[in-house]
Amino acid sequence: MPPLFHLWNDLHIEVTPLPHSALAEKKLGEPSAVIRQRVIAARKIQEERYKGYKGIHCNAQMNQKLFRQWCDIDTDCQNLMKAAMDRLGLSARAYDRILKVARTIADLAGDERINTTHLSEAINYRSLDRDSWGK
Repeated sequence: MPPLFHLWNDLHIEVTPLPHSALAEKKLGEPSAVIRQRVIAARKIQEERYKGYKGIHCNAQMNQKLFRQWCDIDTDCQNLMKAAMDRLGLSARAYDRILKVARTIADLAGDERINTTHLSEAINYRSLDRDSWGK
């Protein structure tokens, strides 16, 4: 079985320390078992999508032909990507990686197409300069 995710170089996030009060809260997050089931479902979607392509098992492994097919975005998404590229000074390589991550986020949500919500989340994972994004 291929590795679970190939996103290690595609996600860049800033983690800030939490104050003790936040750590001590009794608020429960989403259970790991629920998240695990969503990941398994997304992996099945990807395995089915790429079953006819030798050596391709997940979104991170897409070639350019598959990328154009499965990471096709509508006008709203194109405008969002242009704004992110301009504001964050992202490269063409970052553009491809963001769209692959957005494709995975869409799969996790069970959505067939990438939408602006998926794309915004992927941009945030790629953004190292969060202070300049969203201003």
